[in-house]
Amino acid sequence: MNAPRVARGEALPNVAVESLPALLRRHALETPHAVALRHKDLGRWIEYSWSDYAARTSATGNGLAALGVQPGDRIAILGDNRPEWLWSDLGAQGIGAIVVGVYATSPAAEVEYILDHSGCSVAIVEDEEQLDKLLQVRDRLPALRHIVLMETRGAREWIESGAAMTFDALIDLGGRASADQFWHAVERLDASSVAIIVYTSGTTGPPKGAMLTHVNLHVMGQSFGRIWEATGRDELLSYLPLCHILERSLSTVVALASGYRVNFGGGGESLVADLCDVQPTIFVGVPRVWEKMMATIQIRMADASWLKRKNFALWMSRGQELAKKRLQGSAWSLLDRITYGLGWLLLYRPLRERLGLARVRAPGSGAAPIAPQVLEFFWAIGVEVREGYGQTEGSALATFNPHGKSRVGTVGIPTPSTEIRISDDGEILVRSAAVFAGYYRNEQATRETVDADGWLHSGDVGELDSDGYLRITDRKKDLIITAGGKNISPSWIENRLKCSPWVREAIVIGDRRRYVTALIGIELDTVGDWATRQRLSYTTYKDLSEQAAVRKLVAEWVDEVNGELAQVEQVKRFVLLPKELDHEEGELTATQKVKRRAIASRFEDLVESMYR
Repeated sequence: MNAPRVARGEALPNVAVESLPALLRRHALETPHAVALRHKDLGRWIEYSWSDYAARTSATGNGLAALGVQPGDRIAILGDNRPEWLWSDLGAQGIGAIVVGVYATSPAAEVEYILDHSGCSVAIVEDEEQLDKLLQVRDRLPALRHIVLMETRGAREWIESGAAMTFDALIDLGGRASADQFWHAVERLDASSVAIIVYTSGTTGPPKGAMLTHVNLHVMGQSFGRIWEATGRDELLSYLPLCHILERSLSTVVALASGYRVNFGGGGESLVADLCDVQPTIFVGVPRVWEKMMATIQIRMADASWLKRKNFALWMSRGQELAKKRLQGSAWSLLDRITYGLGWLLLYRPLRERLGLARVRAPGSGAAPIAPQVLEFFWAIGVEVREGYGQTEGSALATFNPHGKSRVGTVGIPTPSTEIRISDDGEILVRSAAVFAGYYRNEQATRETVDADGWLHSGDVGELDSDGYLRITDRKKDLIITAGGKNISPSWIENRLKCSPWVREAIVIGDRRRYVTALIGIELDTVGDWATRQRLSYTTYKDLSEQAAVRKLVAEWVDEVNGELAQVEQVKRFVLLPKELDHEEGELTATQKVKRRAIASRFEDLVESMYR
């Protein structure tokens, strides 16, 4: 049977479009005292009810209006995840302004580009670090009239000089107007108008501003809610950057559509501790998060006692057998259930508690391809990670693996009210009411991305199976054609290489070349731990990567992966990168995707050395 060229998701119920601020008001009226947000501050969790959430949002919106912000004006938010981010986001949307999120890790040049391109009139920044970036470039941002600072520590002189105002002052300014003024503005919002602009990662050029309307966000909330079967009893840890469309959808759109609680932890290195504190029921991670969790477990087991290692090996083996049955749709026998119960007591429960995944019922992976081996690892301990696929221009999600019907190696079936089509050249096309309104100030790019029939050209290559499940092959522009004319998907090889606890980055090279090579970046924590146990001395990342024993360690892994690949796909040579790739140096996007052109240029000598 030939695979279908088109697959369609189920229809969404026909319900009235509600903006995000309108959903917030509804929760505040229906469950005013229920906890909506929690924020970890100096180790203590601070709670905000739905009525608190709504009051601070309306005051923020009124404050922005008092500063002269008009409908259609752009407002930038620059900082890490915290309640003020949400109050600013929804407050600005409520008065008809358009919100532009900026990554906290963005260097000053990138901040300048985004604020200049979008013409932001107000920037709400987190702290002195973010303020410093803005002050470096403010003279070149003529549209920027006001800077609002969430945390004042170290920035008092700028506040006293009038260069910035505090967030509390903005709230106080907004509090002078009636909250009804804000909610009346919310009622007048045009659902077809732009609510947010999300700047894409820009792996091959400057970021482009994807415009998403209130309708787009409504469809996103309805789709995500049905997929995750989300309710007000669920709980989320907000940790991915809020300006990324995936976290924005989870922490604001779906949270408001479903009414669940959102938690803001300490961020950064405190993720593991925050997960253990919250034990969320919904947890979506990018592949890097799942890979890091798996690597951490593997390294800890290498240092464990003989008995613990044997216990781990036994119950992981049993878990993998049971996971395969579940993936094949086979029912568990009584013996299977007893086996899992024992494994739950002896390994799965304590391991999941340590990871912060004891309560998770809806784990997912998105934003980039993930290796099937990583998914199989978590399925073995009962964390049934479901992979989905989408992009900013399609409001985050186009396909998903349904509960109880997941297929590892695919990104699932179309989301509700979404059509997926495979073009003649293999490109994945998407059509739905969630497709964006276009790129801000870039009509040509918009026409190149969405055709006259409303199909969003994803830039990804894939195929549909006979049941409508989508498998991603690679990015269209990343496909490698060797000197011998063979087509190779680099992402498949890269994801397999990154399944090792020793490997953080893998960049496969071979376009128009005689054979395939790879630049490999080691995982500093795990390789450093291994080196310490081997009594190898080192001082820096570069020093560690140049150790002959480390190269041998990685070479053994590359050989193992090569054994699974076709002859033409095998990595014939590799070199270890002398440094960790970095966003601020232009080697990675803010979402940690590799900028291939930048890498090819920066490490040109290393690449050429593998072909001499």
